[in-house]
Amino acid sequence: MGMSAFRKMVSCVLLSVLPGSLLAADSGAAMLYTHGVAWLNGAHVPTSSAIFTGDLVQTRSDSPANINAPGSSITVLGESLVQFEGASLKVEHGGVSVSTSKGVATTAGDVRVSPISNAWTEFNVTDTDGTVRIAALKGDLNVTDDNGTVTLAQGQETTRDEQSDQSDKSADKDKKKNKKRAAGAAPAAGGGVLDSPIAIGIGAAAIGGVTAWVLLQSSNPVSPSAPQ
Repeated sequence: MGMSAFRKMVSCVLLSVLPGSLLAADSGAAMLYTHGVAWLNGAHVPTSSAIFTGDLVQTRSDSPANINAPGSSITVLGESLVQFEGASLKVEHGGVSVSTSKGVATTAGDVRVSPISNAWTEFNVTDTDGTVRIAALKGDLNVTDDNGTVTLAQGQETTRDEQSDQSDKSADKDKKKNKKRAAGAAPAAGGGVLDSPIAIGIGAAAIGGVTAWVLLQSSNPVSPSAPQ
């Protein structure tokens, strides 16, 4: 039985036995409901499917999808790619709208957004063109990146770079190191061993010795007309 067929069978069993809101809280499972065209791990989802930790949800630009888990309701916005991680979400591209009383956190690049408490909290996180936009709709949030953690109060919005400043600095350092190595290699390549004064002196002496030997040989030829 293929994985796709197995998932469909599991989804049918879960839908027939339990509504999505009653799925076991500790199973890391939830229900995905589509409103148009969506894919789960690359496979098209017709209407609904069980979803487990590590699964990837992708939506078309005009087709959002909903993830219902115990104590949480998550809308995956159109044209998004999101990884479901049970107690958290990872936005690869696009965005999510999260309503939770279970402290479900969302990560986008190096930025992590999490409710301050388990009180009912609603927030949006979008990640487009390297910029993460965060809106605290109900309840306060902790926003964490490489620079530390700050509190975003209810009703406020903020933006962060997807990649931390530390990552950018490391890349700059690597570029500088490569430039230094390239610059240091040039003198070694330009000055060979044969250009040194010692080598030149040795070469000149060798040429002189060979020339003298040739002259001596030519002044005393061995021939029948001038026998030794």
